[in-house]
Amino acid sequence: MKISADALLFDNDGTLVSSLDSVHRCWTRWAEEQGIAAEDFARVELHGRPADDIIADLLPADRAARARARIDELELADVPGGVKLLPGTAELLAGLPAGRWAVVTSANRELAEARLAEVAIRPGTLISADDITRGKPHPEPFLLAAERLGVDPARCVVFEDAPAGLAAGRAAGMRTVALATTTDRAELVADVVVEDLSAVSAQVSHGGVEITCRV
Repeated sequence: MKISADALLFDNDGTLVSSLDSVHRCWTRWAEEQGIAAEDFARVELHGRPADDIIADLLPADRAARARARIDELELADVPGGVKLLPGTAELLAGLPAGRWAVVTSANRELAEARLAEVAIRPGTLISADDITRGKPHPEPFLLAAERLGVDPARCVVFEDAPAGLAAGRAAGMRTVALATTTDRAELVADVVVEDLSAVSAQVSHGGVEITCRV
């Protein structure tokens, strides 16, 4: 399947890199420290959501600021050795000009930059939780990325592994490519579903980017 676009917008964790082990390790420790019951913690979706939203599901508002500082501390400390490139990431990004792609993540900027630097990814445009007021599945993060790149949202393709991120891409009026790296294919609603970025290639021209997805 081929899709023409002006820009490619990538989620980070589960799409470009995997830090899921680190995420679960840090959040599990955090929940234990906060005295959250295991069954309550198990009901909350961690992947693809801003930390503030997760905390709001689990703790009263008067504890949120200190709890947020603690999870930030835990996750930053766990970055070294806790991030790995997913298949196809390095090859795909190497062929893309800086103005044709962005990373759109639910992590805060400091954590996102640390995780990307750990695997030598340096995007020209990075949209983090610090840049927005409403996180995925709201379209704001992807619409802001399109604005920063100066492209029509309808000419963007979103690469995501999480249902919340795919919903955000659809709500932004963008084409979506789902990666079956963390979620069962049956739960992924997208224009095309692939195993990972090794199934995606890109041809860049003056008119934009044509991507080919091998399903």
